[in-house]
Amino acid sequence: MEMVVMVVLVLIVLVLIVIEVVVVVMVVLVGMEVVMVVLVMVVVMYIVVMVLRVTVVVVMVVVMVMEVVVVVIVVVIVMVVMVIKWGWW
Repeated sequence: MEMVVMVVLVLIVLVLIVIEVVVVVMVVLVGMEVVMVVLVMVVVMYIVVMVLRVTVVVVMVVVMVMEVVVVVIVVVIVMVVMVIKWGWW
């Protein structure tokens, strides 16, 4: 799960870098009128990246919580089975 998240993050970052390079090239080719648009795009992209990072952190936390919950459930089930099998004492 964590590996998948990391791979997705890397891919997203690579895509963003490519987009920024393309944008810079376009600015050089088209001229300076586009600079404001580019700045807005870059700001938006950084906001998106921040949101993605927060999302990834949330996902990691959720995964950890799920793992803990699963462990707790397994322990509870084992306890119940043992109690049913051998009684309280």
